[in-house]
Amino acid sequence: MPARSGYIGAIVAFASVALLATSAHAQKKYDPGATDTEIKIGNIMPYSGPASSYGVIGKTEAAFFKMINEQGGINGRKINFISYDDAYSPPKAIEQARKLVESDEVLLIFQALGTPSNSAIMKYMNAKKVPQLFVASGGTKFGDPKNFPWTMGFQPNYQSEGRIYAKYIRDKFPDSKIAVFWQNDDAGKDQFKGLKDGLGDKVSMIIADKSYEVSDPSIDSQIVALHDSGADIFFSWAAPKGSAQAIRKVGELGWKPKFFLANTATSVASVLKPAGLEYSKGIISTAYLKDPTDPTWDKDPPVVKWRAFMDKYYPDGDKGNANNLYGYVQAEAMVQVLKQCGDNLTRENVMKQAANLKNFHSDLMLPGVMVNTSPDDYFPIEQMQLMRFNGEAWELFGDVITGEVGHEATR
Repeated sequence: MPARSGYIGAIVAFASVALLATSAHAQKKYDPGATDTEIKIGNIMPYSGPASSYGVIGKTEAAFFKMINEQGGINGRKINFISYDDAYSPPKAIEQARKLVESDEVLLIFQALGTPSNSAIMKYMNAKKVPQLFVASGGTKFGDPKNFPWTMGFQPNYQSEGRIYAKYIRDKFPDSKIAVFWQNDDAGKDQFKGLKDGLGDKVSMIIADKSYEVSDPSIDSQIVALHDSGADIFFSWAAPKGSAQAIRKVGELGWKPKFFLANTATSVASVLKPAGLEYSKGIISTAYLKDPTDPTWDKDPPVVKWRAFMDKYYPDGDKGNANNLYGYVQAEAMVQVLKQCGDNLTRENVMKQAANLKNFHSDLMLPGVMVNTSPDDYFPIEQMQLMRFNGEAWELFGDVITGEVGHEATR
């Protein structure tokens, strides 16, 4: 009898192990782009064209995923990062999105860059139910889970940024006259709206505005007209190339307004140096990430670690270019979402986990800045701090401010 009892026990034990193995296998769920060994992530960047200075972001992200793969991947799976150039052209972005989804069969598209390109692919991505995750744009439209549940931004939205500047101007310069230079697309319109909404009953402070196309070879005539308006505050809501041209022209005219610059164009390497550091001194903008050119962070362990990453995995990259730090932080957040997915690598679960980030903080974010999302809050970051360029580096001032737009903007 004891022998028979042992035999039955062995069968039960074997059956239990088999059941556990089957159960574990059953828990693994995959959509196209995910297997036991691989996660395919698509990306669209302007490696060429008028916004090509942003292309380094894609290169940094590729380098980050290479590092993750060398460390064993995510839950044992290696990332296959497929990145295509759209030259900042919406029709090209549509073509590349279709290629990534239908030919490459990626699990998701991560960090496609630019408001025009993301606007162009948004309906397609949602119709296909493929995540368009952590869009590289502050467009408020990319935080609308009710109408576009498969699309989510990451950085602070442009309307929040505009409101932060407006509050500062109302408090410090209530009698000023404002001139606005803006990009004629959804990004520029969003930023301009935030400024006007934030000024509220003081919106008449804006006495002049001029738009430009991102493909315009020169913006001199617009800047001259804004100078001639008599304004003493100047806003540049423009991509890096346009912002660099605006800074240089304002300087060449000998105009000395209080100068506000869009957060997306604050790179010392790709904007301020080409424009002329002497013309850039005193410019005000906003930040939510640490600036690698700011002496404050020279010995900060996370920044030191990031520099070591750059040396090893992207040695050609410019450590003075904040876009390279931005790309690193975005990739960190993407890895966090995939870790939370575990073995359920369906597109639906990717969006579920992206909408369930609780106080996620990269050490390269400013102290106090947190990432929080929920099924009805697709604005991961809503906090920024003002900063001023001293001629060599950006200096933070004031407190971290939470933008007050976000949620009502989607209603």
